[in-house]
Amino acid sequence: MVEENVMVLVDKGLMLPLMEEFYTIQGEGFHKGTAAYFIRVGGCDVGCHWCDVKESWDAETHPPTSIDSIIANAKKHSDTIVITGGEPLTWDMGPLTQGLKEKGMKTHIETSGAYPLTGVWDWICLSPKKNKLPVGDISKKADELKVIVYNKHDFIFAEEQAAEVGENCILYLQPEWSVRDKMVPLIVDYVMKNPKWKVSLQTHKYLNIP
Repeated sequence: MVEENVMVLVDKGLMLPLMEEFYTIQGEGFHKGTAAYFIRVGGCDVGCHWCDVKESWDAETHPPTSIDSIIANAKKHSDTIVITGGEPLTWDMGPLTQGLKEKGMKTHIETSGAYPLTGVWDWICLSPKKNKLPVGDISKKADELKVIVYNKHDFIFAEEQAAEVGENCILYLQPEWSVRDKMVPLIVDYVMKNPKWKVSLQTHKYLNIP
């Protein structure tokens, strides 16, 4: 019965399978270099073969945690909160983001958009994946589009996704870390020829921080 009650709370977004939470520097995209508190939620079925947090995929390995506890911990560290995963939109983000906003915090999300958008957001980073495309109207609401470049075909995919976002959305191409030495020159050349795009790097990995 206890387990059933917990799952009801998870379904309502009042508890979430918390993988980890930590205070660090945002390493990617528009807000790179900014101090932020990261909340990593477990659960993802998008299945990117190059994912660097595969341990986040199985939600059952991460304990359901009260959002009140998550919010209280976040408030101790930063006013900028980044919710990531896993795929955070697997779960209802409404209660968590509402609670964070009530405490005066800014809410950012990093998502593939593979599930319907829930929650109240100050910044939406959409990072779409070929094997599970964005759904609903998240593309039009995205503040930044971050396409991971693993091979040359990803430039074609990037343009397809850029056609779906709003005119004020900032466009980023980011090399997949394991092939960065090969893809960075291609990305630089592409951005110079197509300056609507910007280069994003995983600067936190160069700085050797989480």
